[in-house]
Amino acid sequence: MSDEREDQWADRPAPGEDPDAVGDTGEHAWGGSILARDERGGYDDHAHDAGYDDPDHHDPDHDHAYPEEHRNVRPRRTRSAASCLVVLLVVGAVVAALGFGLVAGVDKLQGAFASADDYAGEGTGSVVFEVKEGETVAAIGRNLKSDGVVASVEAFTDAAASDPDANSIQVGFYDLNEEMSAESALAVLVDPENLLQAEVTVPEGLRVEDVLKTLAKGTEIPLADYQAAIKRDQAIGLPAFAKGNPEGYLFPATYAVPPNADAVDVLSMMVERWQQAAEEADLVAAAEELGYTPGELMIIASLVESEANRDEDRGKVARVIYNRLETDETGGLLQIDATVNYALGRDLGLGLTPEDLDVDSPYNTRKFPGLPPGPIESPGDKAIAAATTPTEGPWLYYVTVNLDTGETKFTDDYDEFLRFKNVELAAYCDGSDRC
Repeated sequence: MSDEREDQWADRPAPGEDPDAVGDTGEHAWGGSILARDERGGYDDHAHDAGYDDPDHHDPDHDHAYPEEHRNVRPRRTRSAASCLVVLLVVGAVVAALGFGLVAGVDKLQGAFASADDYAGEGTGSVVFEVKEGETVAAIGRNLKSDGVVASVEAFTDAAASDPDANSIQVGFYDLNEEMSAESALAVLVDPENLLQAEVTVPEGLRVEDVLKTLAKGTEIPLADYQAAIKRDQAIGLPAFAKGNPEGYLFPATYAVPPNADAVDVLSMMVERWQQAAEEADLVAAAEELGYTPGELMIIASLVESEANRDEDRGKVARVIYNRLETDETGGLLQIDATVNYALGRDLGLGLTPEDLDVDSPYNTRKFPGLPPGPIESPGDKAIAAATTPTEGPWLYYVTVNLDTGETKFTDDYDEFLRFKNVELAAYCDGSDRC
């Protein structure tokens, strides 16, 4: 073999070495094997280390005839200082990460067993706090924290969890302090004696003047304030189709009046509650379907409230009103005595004289056809529902034949109506002082 051939073999990399991987001296830096893992979990035989004694491996370089001393002429070299530095940095990073995770885990574990932030004692100052309908204990806790009463929601919910009376917190207003302990705040809320507001009940069927008297009696707000506020139709939120008339729009219900409320606030609450009932009855859509205005349906609802004595009769009374308005047989006359009493400013009753029935008022449905100009009293949700969804039937007349039970009979025959009135009702009146 010539010297030139020996130089060629001397420059040739050993099998398994990367021809491009050279060290600082131009020699190959790493003579070790490279294991390339394939998708089946084995190793690629093409990357087999020529220096590894594998009797089953065929090395094509062995087929070359060259002297033994020229095989693997370069010994394996150790890793460089840079490689060692990289390894040390990686190990250090792993140790640091493990240390951070350990500290974070300990902090989290300590937090799990730590007590929720809480104030001590009864606190100072004054906070008027409201518990609203449908609020959960957690929601109450959030509002307490927002108002500066308790230090944390968790402190309040923890206190509530250990107090069975927490489920009996009533809707309303309470006088609390700033920076109270959660336990102290809860103690105030579970005691109904601590409720601040006045509670007033307005029954169905009252006229505006009677509603205002009921409100003045049940609250600390003077009657004169209510009488002034009722004239502010926009301030209290009356709908446009009420045309400034509050009659029929002060919804009958029980109201919790806040301690700082004025007359406008209370009347606004009542109109807002009416709006809720109107939406539930789909008042506007029903009026369009029936061929009337929403205001006219409220008038009909007030007539139903005044005339129907039992829930099962409300839809029938509403149907009689619609039928009488829409048929030539009655000439559009409703002939409802309650409207005459309203025109006269009197309570309901059967004792109407011929002079009463001839009163010259648009509310006198005995004399003038069609609906009266406005509602005659405050209807409840059932009367509003009856006006929007009247019962189907041909009836044109009805008579309440028993004032004690409210039994009412309906007919589309005038002669039968007279029999109900002159026989059955008369028989009841003979044995009762209510007629």
